[in-house]
Amino acid sequence: MRKFWVKNALSGLLVSLSWASLAQSSTLETELLALKEAVQVSRIEQDITTLAGFGTRHTLSDTQSNERGIGAARRWIEAEFRRISLACGGCLEIQVKGASISGESRIPEATDVVNVIAILRGETDPDRYVLMSGDIDSRVSDPMDATSDSPGANDNASGMAGVLEAARVLSQHRFAASIVLAGLSGEEQGLFGGKILAEQAQAEGWYIEAVLNNDMIGNIMGINGVVDNTRVRVFSEATRAIETEAERRLRRFTGGEVDSPSRNIARYIDDLADRYFDNLDVMMIYRLDRFGRGGHHRPFNEVGFPGVRIMETNEHYDRQHQDLRQENTRTFGDVLSGVNFDYAASVTALNVVSLAALAGAPAPPEAVAIEGQVSANTTLRWQRVPGAVGYRVHWRLTTSPQWTHSRWVADVDAYTLENIVIDNYYFGVSSVGADGGQSPVVFPGPIGRFRYP
Repeated sequence: MRKFWVKNALSGLLVSLSWASLAQSSTLETELLALKEAVQVSRIEQDITTLAGFGTRHTLSDTQSNERGIGAARRWIEAEFRRISLACGGCLEIQVKGASISGESRIPEATDVVNVIAILRGETDPDRYVLMSGDIDSRVSDPMDATSDSPGANDNASGMAGVLEAARVLSQHRFAASIVLAGLSGEEQGLFGGKILAEQAQAEGWYIEAVLNNDMIGNIMGINGVVDNTRVRVFSEATRAIETEAERRLRRFTGGEVDSPSRNIARYIDDLADRYFDNLDVMMIYRLDRFGRGGHHRPFNEVGFPGVRIMETNEHYDRQHQDLRQENTRTFGDVLSGVNFDYAASVTALNVVSLAALAGAPAPPEAVAIEGQVSANTTLRWQRVPGAVGYRVHWRLTTSPQWTHSRWVADVDAYTLENIVIDNYYFGVSSVGADGGQSPVVFPGPIGRFRYP
């Protein structure tokens, strides 16, 4: 496959077209559809079955056995990453890193919490990262029970299997930015794997454009009786957790409560689902996570990185965090029979397309600013980014969930929308590459910027 970042011979013509006609007339659409179709249900099923077969993957479980426990699961995931890397000529950097955690309510004694990640380095923008994560660990009713059988087939062997399959598919291609495929540990004990990787990213100066946390992507039957294999939820925070008081005051007067970079990542994924998937629709949830609950995107959000949670639409609570048991006609436990492998593959494919689109497009524009008060016109300004051949200015009604209007403005760093009043709309800017690949939309000011601080 042609590298997404390479300019094609028609780029001068193509970039003058609208986004819709550009996507149709370029090869980008064909490439993304091919990546979608490359995801194999059989491999998803095989990996979920293997992970569930380790008996328990509790963070405090056995680390010495090769057949049972968190240690065996971690080593198997590492071996799979290495096998995938071998098939692409050593294209993946495999890292096994962790930290000793102790003195916590769910990790009282010193325990090594270890992540296993694979990095596909970007060709032209390697210091920019997009990341897909799944959780390695599992648990039963008692969060401290490290010995009872805890297959964790859906929570979260499904997400981890999705990460492995994404690695298989994406490793056969190259992109502008770096792609991280991450198996994170310690989620059930306090989101420690995410904290460890977020700290590593900060220490190493990563520019993380997006974190796609996949946690439970295989169940289609809700405890409410609803069966739904056509929708997937994407949760995103409203504003950055590390927003300063000055930024909060600015937001009060300019808006942006629903335009954090995380929220615009959710919109980006929703748009891709509409373009490339006939039977999978995104339900955007305007909330950090499920009510009162948490996931492994949160540690990244808490230090300023954009991130979302991707998961099934209807949860079955009898199949989450439960001892394996039968009570009259009611069955409890997170076992293989509760996983729909076709659905898990479909959600995985949405991740693959999203990662490829993000990593193949230029970075989001920086230093986006806006002006136009007491004027009939609205002007946006921004800093150009490498790899962009032009930009699009976007706007929508303040009550609209998705960007509804946009205009191609070529390779400039400012544009005035005449007779479009700043008071009536929200605005943003995205970068566009030579093949039509587009970055997420950036809302003006510190509220919406992706590179932070």
